Amino acid sequence: MGAFLSLSVGSMMTSAAQADSPPNVVMLISDDQAYDDYSFMGHPNIETPRLDQLAKESLTFRRGYVPNSLCRPSLATIISGLYPHQHGIVGNDPPYAAGPDSPKNKFADPKYLPIRNAYLQHIDRMNTLPDRLAPLGYESLQTGKWWEGNFSRGGFTHGMTHGDRTKGGRHGDLGLDISRKGIDAIDTFLDEAVENKKPFFLWYAPFLPHTPHNPPARLLNKYKQKTDSVPLAKYWAMCEWFDESCGEVLDALSERHLDENTIVLYVTDNGWINQLDSSRYAPRSKRSPNERGVRTPIMIRWPGHVKPMMDDSSLASSIDLVPTVLNAVGLPAAPELSGIDLLDPKAVENRKTVYGDIFEHDIVDMTDPDPSLRYRWVIHNNWKLIDPAAQMNEKPQLYNLASDPNEDKDVSASHPEVMADLQKRLDAWWTPKGH
Repeated sequence: MGAFLSLSVGSMMTSAAQADSPPNVVMLISDDQAYDDYSFMGHPNIETPRLDQLAKESLTFRRGYVPNSLCRPSLATIISGLYPHQHGIVGNDPPYAAGPDSPKNKFADPKYLPIRNAYLQHIDRMNTLPDRLAPLGYESLQTGKWWEGNFSRGGFTHGMTHGDRTKGGRHGDLGLDISRKGIDAIDTFLDEAVENKKPFFLWYAPFLPHTPHNPPARLLNKYKQKTDSVPLAKYWAMCEWFDESCGEVLDALSERHLDENTIVLYVTDNGWINQLDSSRYAPRSKRSPNERGVRTPIMIRWPGHVKPMMDDSSLASSIDLVPTVLNAVGLPAAPELSGIDLLDPKAVENRKTVYGDIFEHDIVDMTDPDPSLRYRWVIHNNWKLIDPAAQMNEKPQLYNLASDPNEDKDVSASHPEVMADLQKRLDAWWTPKGH
């Protein structure tokens, strides 16, 4: 389903890139939300009117994916366009060796601090999207979730996260206030960008619908009427709260007449299935290679340049976001980026395969991704292979997503030829040492 753009898109993009004012770029990033936990994706209870409208105004890939279903490596992929095994950020926290006198909370151990700081070597070596946009005069703002120290280490010119590990800095610190306590930082940044006539990049990764699930009472009461599970009602309410927060950002653009020259992209860092008895994730969601761990809608809105359309079949990945933006602003393709331009109909039509790698939550080795590996996975057309690392002591699994979208039936035994083909593709993509 590749022919979804008007024939004039290529020329439109070229002229836009050459214009005096290159397009602004806004990334809206959900945190811990299943791919179908939106009303436009068919959820029977969750209401997401602002994202429903964004989806109608966008080129919306309903079969989008992130390669990793854990926030830190997934976010590093979104900002870099590289797979986790390439950029090196494979888990949330670096190795920790507890001693007999170690505190129960490892983050209180002063011996752990230099290890945590040393792991920031990966962002320092990374060429991020803000880094790539800077030569064109872009100013960039970081808000929300950000694991990689001070915002400036990601190439941002402005930001909310100080990243000081001795002052609560782990995955966003002050940045996590965005939307839970308003969007003042975004309003100020947009006003300055307008006044200075600067193109801008906005990283909007609010801590929503992520735990703590503490939605406004008006939303919680609404969803308590729809389920007997209070934890589930809280999660559903958080999804609508996140939807409202995205609306605030979109309204901030509209109020300043920035819509027409702004590319808005949407993605989720990883999936989620809420347990019925607690505000925690269930198996086969976050941290798993299953669909409710790695699948996400991906949207691109650019009025006058991208024809709105719901694409139900094409495969998209978060590794495509950086190449897509680079092409839209007229920057040359970067050979180290393996993603495609999602605004190129032929590239989308020819894309038949997406890949991913799942690692441990706590990183095993500071520089080598292989010891942390849990699974590699590949989707080719409608076939999905989940290949466990040796340490998992599990058998490979094969699913036909067309007939079994919930991955209920492993059909590996009855399709050896498909298994062999997908294994070959997976190994050609990335083969860990000793695999």
